[in-house]
Amino acid sequence: MFDSVKKELSRRALLYKAGFGFMGLSVVGAVGNIIKPAPTLAQAAPAPSNEPSLPPEKKLGWAIVGLGEFATKQIMPSFAECKKSKLVALVSGDRAKAEKYAQQYSVNPKNIYNYQNYDSIRNNPEVDIIYIILPNALHAEYSIRGVQAGKHIMCEKPMAITVAECQAMIEAAKKANRKLMIAYRAQYEPYNLATIQLAQSGKLGKLKLITSDHGRNLNPKEPQDRWRAQKKLAGGGSLYDIGIYSLQAARYITGEEPVAISAMIYSTPNDPRFREVEENVNFVLRFPSGVLANCSSSYGYSNTKRIQVFGSDAVLELDPATDYYKHRLILKSKNGNQEQKIEDKNQFALEIDHLSESIIQNKQPKTPGEEGLQDVKLMQLIYEAARTGKTIKV
Repeated sequence: MFDSVKKELSRRALLYKAGFGFMGLSVVGAVGNIIKPAPTLAQAAPAPSNEPSLPPEKKLGWAIVGLGEFATKQIMPSFAECKKSKLVALVSGDRAKAEKYAQQYSVNPKNIYNYQNYDSIRNNPEVDIIYIILPNALHAEYSIRGVQAGKHIMCEKPMAITVAECQAMIEAAKKANRKLMIAYRAQYEPYNLATIQLAQSGKLGKLKLITSDHGRNLNPKEPQDRWRAQKKLAGGGSLYDIGIYSLQAARYITGEEPVAISAMIYSTPNDPRFREVEENVNFVLRFPSGVLANCSSSYGYSNTKRIQVFGSDAVLELDPATDYYKHRLILKSKNGNQEQKIEDKNQFALEIDHLSESIIQNKQPKTPGEEGLQDVKLMQLIYEAARTGKTIKV
């Protein structure tokens, strides 16, 4: 799997440099029905794959802030599949690294910025949108500076580390009349969209329970995990980083907001990884319809990205649920188990193009700053519920 992904990323980079776009990997060998993600009351589907690509001069220009592993291995290669967006600028504290990627993706060297001259990006008409891919504690500062420079913003999740920072980001974007979108990639990914459609269509019967578990082993020896072990940069531990996927799943599958929260937190004693951030979080959400959600996040259990939806007539399993390239959706009912095969598309390209389209059409993106603010509010309540041992009414 790892070798195939490496080859795919290399192919994308070459195609991007050559100026070609291409479709995402297709899943073949279908078992059961074919389900095409369709708009629901809660979520609108991304643009269809057969939509023509805009000519290069009409695509909106994107700047990437932060050239860590996620940016360089997932986001930058995905511009090859974008139909309304192009990569035109880079912001990094490492000039040599930025020059290397600028050459790889045909970015003009004059469009390389550092964190000191970042604000001068206001003078670059090629840049329409800035994508913030920095440690959580820097999201607010660089998003606010970005909108003040006249650019629209895509910000990685979690939106920020405090409710106050989220609100400041929203207010700054409104004042500058710029769009602010949070990069909730799963809300643009076809398997997750199909899960929402199935759950809300009644095909599972009356919804009773959702479980969602997201975990992995934190390794602070890796550069991408070093800052995640520091509370001042991460804001929280496994909940802020990957538990947010479990929280999001419960919210977007039900299309509701929780009315009650209970939680427990546990970190392995004397494990140096958890001196500042938590390891395990288990939390329960109750929704107005009566649906309960049992969710977990962990920096200590083996790699898991799973969602289950239990209805009175059928059970849905999405596992892996929030992977970059691999998903599996199974329906279990009295008729047996059926695997649902859906055309895979690049979720990063879909979310990037969604913001570009929202700007072109002057409409609100479906995961705006208010969505990020809600998650940070709820995660703070999860921490409070765990700290106090009480069920928190929302």
